[in-house]
Amino acid sequence: MNPQLVTRTSLMASVLAALGATACCVAPLLLVTLGIGGAWLASLRALEAYQLHFTVLTAGFLGVAFYYLYIQPRRCKPGEVCASPAVLRRQRLVFWIVVAIITVIGALYSLIPFLE
Repeated sequence: MNPQLVTRTSLMASVLAALGATACCVAPLLLVTLGIGGAWLASLRALEAYQLHFTVLTAGFLGVAFYYLYIQPRRCKPGEVCASPAVLRRQRLVFWIVVAIITVIGALYSLIPFLE
């Protein structure tokens, strides 16, 4: 299995899972803040039952990305893209940016009770 593909896929999946975990509460607040409203926003509360599942998925995908970026040794032949230290540095940077975004989303979710 290609480590770059696994890392990229797990990072994207972790962001999507984090958005799913906060869709019940952060998404309606964001949409109302942007001036988008309607009765259909109440249907997003139905996702609240799945919040724990999405949170576990987020942590799992971030764990897989961390494993491939920091723990598993690189198995690249000279001349391949993954052999370049700059590529690994960029991938790690993207990983930490994704972690920061997910942390901000989680922090917004914790602040929701104080804003309602």
